[in-house]
Amino acid sequence: MLAEAVAPAGAAGALVPTPYVVVERREEAADVVTLAIEPTEGSAPTFRHGQFNMVTSFGRGEVAVSMSSAPGAPGPVEHSIRRVGAVTAALCAAPVGSFVGIRGPFGTSWGVDEVEDGVDVVVMAGGIGLAPLRGAVRDLVARQQAGRGRVFVLAGARSPDQILFDEDLRAWERAGVHVGVSVDVGAPGWTGVVGVVTALLPGAPFEAAGALALLCGPEIMMRFGGRALVDRGVDAGRVRVSLERNMQCGVGLCGHCQLGPLLVCRDGPVVRYGGLADELFMERYR
Repeated sequence: MLAEAVAPAGAAGALVPTPYVVVERREEAADVVTLAIEPTEGSAPTFRHGQFNMVTSFGRGEVAVSMSSAPGAPGPVEHSIRRVGAVTAALCAAPVGSFVGIRGPFGTSWGVDEVEDGVDVVVMAGGIGLAPLRGAVRDLVARQQAGRGRVFVLAGARSPDQILFDEDLRAWERAGVHVGVSVDVGAPGWTGVVGVVTALLPGAPFEAAGALALLCGPEIMMRFGGRALVDRGVDAGRVRVSLERNMQCGVGLCGHCQLGPLLVCRDGPVVRYGGLADELFMERYR
């Protein structure tokens, strides 16, 4: 466990969904939609990079979705959702003006607010894993522009049409961030790297000693990505990954997300790779 989880204020906030209205809907890829939402009353609770909400499609169910916007950023809170089942399909189809329910925020954070000055930060993401890191990168870019340390973004996707947040990637690169993108399968016109996201590491000139690494994506990507970073010289204790399990209550009561000694909704999703996640990755997915 990294940062102490920030519990929502009040029992109602923890267990009863608060209605939010969809004020903007963007299609990021064929199966990924970003919903920008605002509470129907009052203001949205504060959250930290890497935390998640339980998002309800009324009449269908709820799923855990990390925020893809930055804490404190002007405008509505954003969640980027991949269509993988009935609930996520309903959320992805939600039109502007419709309502969703929100419980949260829950879980631990990336801890980017506590990163020491002068330290390089490596962000490695696979597919939809860039969404929980998107807000963190925005703040890390501001940190770099203030001369407090460099940021390196390495993003992998299945194919060129599955690359998420392309406009953000281009904006980060224009701001001076080292951005590398790879795809598993190329396509006509693709001139970039074809291969797994770790293939981008040799071209990323970060200083491994003292570096902090943030990883999010498929478990196999985080397993091998964490190992590759440690082989490069990054301290295993300074590699952080975001775990995904069957989170249903968000407050550590139901036990569906138990992973070894952790309840991921409460003790995660962000945990250390070294000495914890590297062993937990071998636990069976429930």
